[in-house]
Amino acid sequence: MRSSVLNLLPPPLRRSLTKMGGDLALARRKRRLTSAMMAERVGVSKSTYLRLEKGDPTVSLGAYAMALFVLGFGAALGELVDPGRDEQGLLLDAQRSPKRVRVKKEPTAL
Repeated sequence: MRSSVLNLLPPPLRRSLTKMGGDLALARRKRRLTSAMMAERVGVSKSTYLRLEKGDPTVSLGAYAMALFVLGFGAALGELVDPGRDEQGLLLDAQRSPKRVRVKKEPTAL
C-alpha cells in the first residue's frame, strides 16, 4: 500500500502548512481579491488554488511561491533558509572551530 504525502508529514509541519494556507487566504481577502482572481494570477486552476489555501502539501512549491509573490511576500521566501539566520548551523560552525591554531614551521634553507 502506498503512503500519501499527508500521512508522512509530521504534525507540526502539517499545522504550519495549514496556517500558511489560512494566512494566504486572509492576505488575499485583505487585498479584496477573489480566489478566481488569485488562481489566474498564480497560474493554477481555482480548485488547486483553494487546496493551496487549505495548506495541501501536494500543491507544488512553485504554486505556493507564486501566491506569495502575487501577494507581495516574494522576498520572504528567499530568507527562509538564510545562512545568517540558521541558528543550528551557526552553533555547529562554532563547535567545529579549532581549539587552538598552530603555525606550520617553514623548512629552513641551508
